[in-house]
Amino acid sequence: MSSSIILTIISIIFIINLIASVITVFYEKRDIASIWAWLLVLLLFPVVGFFIYAFLGRKISHNKIFDIRTQEAMGIDQIADHQRSLLQNLPESERNQYEEQEAFFNLFLNNDEAAVTQKNTVRLFNNGPEKFEALFEDIKNAKDHINIEYFSIFDDDLGNQLIDLLTQKAKEGVKVRVMFDQFGSHGLNKKMYKRLIDAGGDALSFLQTPWPITFRANFRLHRKLAVIDGQIGYIGGLNVGDKYVGKSKKFGNWRDTHTRIEGDAVLAIQARFFMDWNSTAKGDRKLEFADNYFPETKSEGDVAIQVVTSGPDQDIQQIKQGYMRQIASARKSITIQTPYFIPDQGVMDMLTIAAMSGVKVRLMIPCMPDHPFVYRATEYYAQEMLDAGGEVYTYDKGFLHAKVVVIDGKVSSVGSANMDMRSFGLNFEGNAFMYNEEIAAQLDAYFEEDIKDSTLLDKAYFEQQSAWLKFKQKFSRLLSPIL
Repeated sequence: MSSSIILTIISIIFIINLIASVITVFYEKRDIASIWAWLLVLLLFPVVGFFIYAFLGRKISHNKIFDIRTQEAMGIDQIADHQRSLLQNLPESERNQYEEQEAFFNLFLNNDEAAVTQKNTVRLFNNGPEKFEALFEDIKNAKDHINIEYFSIFDDDLGNQLIDLLTQKAKEGVKVRVMFDQFGSHGLNKKMYKRLIDAGGDALSFLQTPWPITFRANFRLHRKLAVIDGQIGYIGGLNVGDKYVGKSKKFGNWRDTHTRIEGDAVLAIQARFFMDWNSTAKGDRKLEFADNYFPETKSEGDVAIQVVTSGPDQDIQQIKQGYMRQIASARKSITIQTPYFIPDQGVMDMLTIAAMSGVKVRLMIPCMPDHPFVYRATEYYAQEMLDAGGEVYTYDKGFLHAKVVVIDGKVSSVGSANMDMRSFGLNFEGNAFMYNEEIAAQLDAYFEEDIKDSTLLDKAYFEQQSAWLKFKQKFSRLLSPIL
């Protein structure tokens, strides 16, 4: 075959691949950064790129997956409407009391119908062993029901401790349900859940569908929730597995942040679990919003909370907007802990403006990668943050997995959402936005304690890096919208 014919065939394949790439990416509505990232993948890897896109790039059908509003989750929309009306008609004396929080209240009422809950009691955890000790004790004391939802539940010692305990409670007549992400848990783990199901419990893989026909590996249930008897709720960054309690040889100490909540915010966590469960469950496995699951809560705490969730089933990126509202409201300080720092341009611009305006911006990231491309992109944006005048620390005592934002020592967020584009638009996430100075102070104190085990980066740190490493950082940044 002559070289001219070969060249012609290659040209035809290139043109067909180009046309197919453009049609494929523009077929579904997506942000411009994702469009360019996927075009890069499809053009750099002809044919193979389409297989990658089939598994990772196709969007979720809003109507097919999450017809959430038809679930009438305990009248959440009516509660939100009522609270919006109350905020608009607050007496002047009360308006002054809620002046700093009112913008947050309205934002989350409007973008997520997230009710403002008062009188909550919050216990913070900054490590896995204490959190799981508390969770297991609460499970042991459960009388009516236990609802568990995690991105990862591993078939290891800790995972089996949890399932054994839940199995025992199911045998006692407690209603037990477990939801997990198939990708995050490395499979369905049917053998691990068999004893729980045989005892009367139930377990579901989130949005499980016939593989690979409708598989969406890129959209993950990243929430970490637990509700016991409608009275106690957990929300934060810790999954279930041995590495999350410091038993991994690779990562060593696992630094994370989680919350235990008593109060009306628990009912919001419960409603989220119900909606996630019902999006997957079929027939009589679906849940009804019965009174025993949403009882009158007993807490007399003083923490106001809005439980905010987001996911690719909606065009609005609720938690991202919450982070942006936090950054915009800062006057003195912004404290961020995140394992993955890959903000989109809007969030990065706001952080840059804050730092250049004299706000003390402090960012803490891990000292090691758990996903190579993701970590290189994180390094790229960390350098940008440093150049803008922020302080950047790498946590050296193991792996930092906490997802925490604290503003001016007053408004804080703890949950599953990282400060990255994946959490903003690809994952199903859940965060507690808390309006309480004592909680904010405790989270800031955790940060100060972590600084003792961290390295403050400077420009010399990045300047001495090899050309190859700098290339990987820049290349990873190009893929950041889809990492």
